[in-house]
Amino acid sequence: MTDSIALRGRLIGIDHGLVRIGVAVSDRIGMTARELLVMTRRSKREDFAQLTQIAAEHQAIGWVVGLPSPYDDVEGVYSQSKKVETWVGYLRETTTLPIVLWDEQLTSVDARALAHQQKRPLRAPVDDLAARVMLSSYLDALHDGLATAPPEWIVS
Repeated sequence: MTDSIALRGRLIGIDHGLVRIGVAVSDRIGMTARELLVMTRRSKREDFAQLTQIAAEHQAIGWVVGLPSPYDDVEGVYSQSKKVETWVGYLRETTTLPIVLWDEQLTSVDARALAHQQKRPLRAPVDDLAARVMLSSYLDALHDGLATAPPEWIVS
């Protein structure tokens, strides 16, 4: 990891699901991420209001939303990756913060392993841990020069 990149503030990581939204937050300089909470989906309006409140409480500078891999998408089927892209379009209408989409491939597998380490009940939701894994992956890639960030996120 290079030390040349420092963020201006916290990022909020989102693992979008049909029933729940996992939320994670980075530290102020973008080195680490931690799980924050699992939201049960209600309506777009209520979900976006809660996410906006979380971003304000943590003085977030942006969003990193996990995007399912489109490789398994079937032509003509409204896939999970398309659902996330549509949802992010609605999120963009409710926020002024920049949004980055990031590959969330295998985050659920890693999240279940973390849940086991934390001794969470077997059937407990892991959406927050999946958001943490995805956000950590983005931060690592950013520091390794394998990802880019909106210029307003970076300390010059």
